[in-house]
Amino acid sequence: MRRLILALALAFAELPAIAISQPTVAVAKATPAPVQGDLELFSTESGAQKHCPRDQVVWLNTASGIYHEKGMRWYGNTKHGAYVCRKEADGAGDRDTRNGQ
Repeated sequence: MRRLILALALAFAELPAIAISQPTVAVAKATPAPVQGDLELFSTESGAQKHCPRDQVVWLNTASGIYHEKGMRWYGNTKHGAYVCRKEADGAGDRDTRNGQ
């Protein structure tokens, strides 16, 4: 039994020391809104409204380039999209929906 304990002690003594790290705390930093071309995309309607207080906020389907106005069926409800300022969307070549949805 003593030989086993001695063998284990020697084996552990030869292992490299393992550094025990302290847990890290993630600090959230303010990040700018994503940009698609010259168009700033916002995840919230209020964020877009702060960016363009004198413009209408619309929901842009980023996959199709078609935007929807508040009250329309797809406003805030497409798989790929973001809130944007209407004038910026027009300037980036995006367009209003043609079927009123």
